[in-house]
Amino acid sequence: MRRALISDIHGNLEALEVVLSDIQGQDISEIFCLGDIIGYGPNPRECIDRVMDTCKTTLLGNHDQGAMFDPDGFNIGAERAIFWTRSQLENPTDRPNNERRWEFLGDLPRSYRMGPFLFVHGSPRNPLSEYIFPEDIYNHRKMERLFQLVERYCFQGHTHVPGIFTENFQFFAPEEIDNEYTLGEGKLMVNVGSVGQPRDGDNRACYLILDDGLSKDAGSEAKATASPRITFRRLSYDFEKTIQKIYAIPDLEPFLGDRLRQGR
Repeated sequence: MRRALISDIHGNLEALEVVLSDIQGQDISEIFCLGDIIGYGPNPRECIDRVMDTCKTTLLGNHDQGAMFDPDGFNIGAERAIFWTRSQLENPTDRPNNERRWEFLGDLPRSYRMGPFLFVHGSPRNPLSEYIFPEDIYNHRKMERLFQLVERYCFQGHTHVPGIFTENFQFFAPEEIDNEYTLGEGKLMVNVGSVGQPRDGDNRACYLILDDGLSKDAGSEAKATASPRITFRRLSYDFEKTIQKIYAIPDLEPFLGDRLRQGR
């Protein structure tokens, strides 16, 4: 079965729509969202609605949680964006949909298992908020502890930097593997990248396709009968439109728009 894995939309409707349109042409059976639907971007309500309508499984991200509770560990700009996002989700002119969105966010799990695959937002050790950066391959103690918690394959987001971490302390960016990789016998952690706020120097939206090779539908008992394969997809979108929306909202720092242009 071919599944699309998306993550870190961050209220960027323009990027999300381009990604969902591309997914329609990729013979995808299911879409998984690995969290952070909202935060930073100008269209939180619309992005939640699209995820609710299109994604079979959605996980809780730290910004999603921050909108529901007091944000913890956020910088000033991110915190202001979270409070603004919360105000949008409490808009008195949209009460019926407000309740539906809050219930959806409140029911999101922190992790999901499917056969040999683990899906989280942050890491297998802290599914909500631990970062795993490419440079962590030099922190062998951290990586060893993380891989101890991985049965075979772990998919995550959170850093907005796509790529593959191997058990022997290597990191492969998508461009180093021609955007495709066959999952072998060793353990792997895979960052699927960010739909709405890439930070790897490439301003195009990013998502991942997983050909899982499973023998039956999703479930904890599913078994792999063929080598799973992943494909990274990069898509241009109208980030200038998103940037202008951000500039027009006083509670969103202009930097949140500028970084979309830079891919940082």
